[in-house]
Amino acid sequence: MTSLTFKRAIIAAALALTAVAALAEARGGAASFDTLDTDGNGEISAAEMQNRHAAQLASLDTDGDGFLTEAELAAAARERAPERAARMMERLDADGDGRLTAAELSGPDRAMRRFERVDSDGDGSLSRDEFEALDTRGKRRQRDRD
Repeated sequence: MTSLTFKRAIIAAALALTAVAALAEARGGAASFDTLDTDGNGEISAAEMQNRHAAQLASLDTDGDGFLTEAELAAAARERAPERAARMMERLDADGDGRLTAAELSGPDRAMRRFERVDSDGDGSLSRDEFEALDTRGKRRQRDRD
């Protein structure tokens, strides 16, 4: 196998796993052991995992062409968006009123945790290098989302 073919295979596998994870989350989380052990022998074989992944990918492939498109992945993401929003609300809505205030979104604890993560040398201030590393990480995350 050529290096380029191998790299393409790795990228395809990574995309497939991402799609499977998106689908699993959209459908209520990871599969149980019993669901994956389709022959009921108390073990999950590689073939059972491959069959499960193939079935999940097929369910994402809404037009049945054997490929996943950006639109199909976006549809899966939209399907799971309400559940993710509910979890976010549950986690951040400190007073339980069903509304998020600016304080709840960027409260002192959250801001300090972010600051402490960026302050890699722990000196209580951000150097230019630490700040630029934060900017680089933010741009990389945004690029990964696009």
